[in-house]
Amino acid sequence: MTAYAVGHLQPAPHLHDEIFDYMERIQSTLDPFGGRFLVHGTTVELREGEWPGALVIIGFAGMEQARGWYESEAYQELLPLRTRHMAGDVILVDGVAPGYDASATAARLRAAQAEAS
Repeated sequence: MTAYAVGHLQPAPHLHDEIFDYMERIQSTLDPFGGRFLVHGTTVELREGEWPGALVIIGFAGMEQARGWYESEAYQELLPLRTRHMAGDVILVDGVAPGYDASATAARLRAAQAEAS
């Protein structure tokens, strides 16, 4: 099942040179794990709530590859170039299986809730 690294990065008033170095080098840390950018700093169209900052989504074949990339020596060595100059939140998350049906999930949750009551 596809997995994703999702980053919500806070705006920085000035992009330090290390941020550019990070951006120039990150792909080489993704390649061994099959990671590829799906969204990278594009403007979001806000419809609800607040969203200061940029969105980054990187896709992987599975959670094992996503974890492998994030925990890799190459990425951990590169990571401080960003974190020293830009705050943000990063999560790793599994995607849904092909054919996922939200109504089936709702039915399971509704049944579990009824059973617990």
